[in-house]
Amino acid sequence: MPTATPTRTRAERLEARVTAEQKRLIEQAAALQGRSVTDFVLSSVQDAAKRAIEEHQRLELSLRDSQAFVEALLNPPAPSERLLETIARYRQETGV
Repeated sequence: MPTATPTRTRAERLEARVTAEQKRLIEQAAALQGRSVTDFVLSSVQDAAKRAIEEHQRLELSLRDSQAFVEALLNPPAPSERLLETIARYRQETGV
């Protein structure tokens, strides 16, 4: 019994002007993968877009995280009551 796959309506259009050499290269790559040029281009562009977004987010998070880390080092929060109790219990149990 065949599995039902969701239908995707392609209502939007992208256009690009390419050189003859670029077109031949894309056609050859698509043929080597047994895909249509449209499928090859869409898949390649979608993968590149996802990578670009992930790289941007990773860089943004890294910058934000490092700023938060430095802020915590320079202005550490006061220890909570629970942390103070844990330290006292540790010192009592270890004799430190």
